[in-house]
This record gives sequence, structure tokens and C-alpha cells, in this order.
Amino acid sequence: MKILRIILGIVVILLSGYGLISGNIGTVLPLMLLSAGLLFAVIGITEFQKRKADAFNLFLVSGFVLFVGIYILV
Repeated sequence: MKILRIILGIVVILLSGYGLISGNIGTVLPLMLLSAGLLFAVIGITEFQKRKADAFNLFLVSGFVLFVGIYILV
């Protein structure tokens, strides 16, 4: 899970950096939101093993970000 969290974090940073440099935010934003939502879900799964209250908040944020990413993509 730690490797997946690092990979998703790097993907989010690279996509946001590419969007800022190229000025092509409209095409990169849905992909960035989807990867950020997956990152929040992975962090929520790891936090669920430690503290359940924080994991619930992360799952709510993850669901909202994934919904917005899919809504923008379609």
C-alpha cells in the first residue's frame, strides 16, 4: 500500500505540474482528480487500520473527488 500511495502521489504531482506548465488544465484536470481520489482512497484504507474516524473523512473526500472527476470527464 505504501508503494501505491507514493506512485499515486507522484502521478498527481506530475499531472498538476504538466497542467500548469502547458496551460492545458481542461484536459488534465479530470485525470488529476481521478488519481487524487484514488490516492485519498488508498490513504483511507491505510488509516482505517489505525484510526477509524480519520478514515471515514478520507473516504468521504475520496468519493466526492471521484464523483467530480467522473462528472467532468463525461
